Amino acid sequence: MMLFGQDKEYIHDAFKDTRVINSHSVETLQKHQLDFRISHRFGDIAGDRGGWPNFYGLETAADVLIGVDYGVTDNFTVGLNRTKGVGTLSRLINTSLKHRIVRQVKDINPFSVTLVGEMSITTLPKSSSPNSLLFFDAFSHRFIYSVQILVATVIGDKFTIQLSPGLVHRNIVDALDENRLFNVGLQAKYQFNKGFALIFDGTAIFSDTRDSKEGFYPPIGIGFEFDTGGHVFQLNFTNARGLATTDYIPNTRSSWSDGEFRFGFTISRLFNL
Repeated sequence: MMLFGQDKEYIHDAFKDTRVINSHSVETLQKHQLDFRISHRFGDIAGDRGGWPNFYGLETAADVLIGVDYGVTDNFTVGLNRTKGVGTLSRLINTSLKHRIVRQVKDINPFSVTLVGEMSITTLPKSSSPNSLLFFDAFSHRFIYSVQILVATVIGDKFTIQLSPGLVHRNIVDALDENRLFNVGLQAKYQFNKGFALIFDGTAIFSDTRDSKEGFYPPIGIGFEFDTGGHVFQLNFTNARGLATTDYIPNTRSSWSDGEFRFGFTISRLFNL
């Protein structure tokens, strides 16, 4: 969709949704628009925990998200959701602030730029063992933070690509883990027609202490997106089990090569308030 005004041709809809499988997209909601969404990640399709015994993952739930986003202005969106969580710090309440700084303008500015910050707090009960990560010696140990800069461009009429460098910070981690994890994501979309697109999402995580030998893997997803006009429906496959940025980036321990990927979906419904 393109809007004309003041001799500028603004290019909208780099993505149809505010998310690309796991990651945020550069898109923000319009002013007074409410986005109600439900996301679900099933269990492993194959591997040691997949296959026929759990109907290829469909009988188990790796993570579930339910929440809302709200457009305060056309360029500023706030969000609140709840996730089951997959890491040691699970049962998360997640909040987000999202501000679009720059919008792509044909023949003037080739990029859209959005800043997104997230904060999660675990609601797990306090452990009685001082040696447990869940002892929560300080209340601040319950918090996890993420900040990302999203830069996207629409190429032609059908292809969008986005880079999303970011940082996840956890106030408390296991002895051999790192509090800060720098990461860079790559998201892409190919729009076949008005209502159907192929989407991709992958994130590289930079760490001095962890690698695939320790059981951590980059979260990678591929999926299909359907825009029905009011609903955006995503079907995807990803090795990430978690849904919150503060959860899936530090806690993806499943490998595509071992069949440890899963089916997932997201339903987004927009309301104008």
